[in-house]
Amino acid sequence: MSNLSYRTAGDYLIPELTIEKPPTVLLGKYGMMRRTYLKQHRGGTYQSLLLSGQLNEHLQEIEQTAQERIELLMSQLLENEPAPEKKKDPIGWAAHMNMLHQMAEETVLSELIYS
Repeated sequence: MSNLSYRTAGDYLIPELTIEKPPTVLLGKYGMMRRTYLKQHRGGTYQSLLLSGQLNEHLQEIEQTAQERIELLMSQLLENEPAPEKKKDPIGWAAHMNMLHQMAEETVLSELIYS
């Protein structure tokens, strides 16, 4: 068993548990979305990752994987649905690229963030 120290509070022994403060990590959009999802919908998983000290590592991994996946999906979508020429139709090009980005992001959200 582990060596825990206890303090007395009335008739009870209360374990003195401490959690090391994890280093400050800057999370991007997808890491923050994943943290919010875990906190609100997967409380057990969130607590487990938090108490084991693996939460920040998990969130960074999700952030990096999401960014890589979006880049990959964007290139695949551009091959399947080429954008109009940017010089001839800049507004159409921007609209098309935004649509492709939204499609890629929707896929990443359903596969990585909300699963």
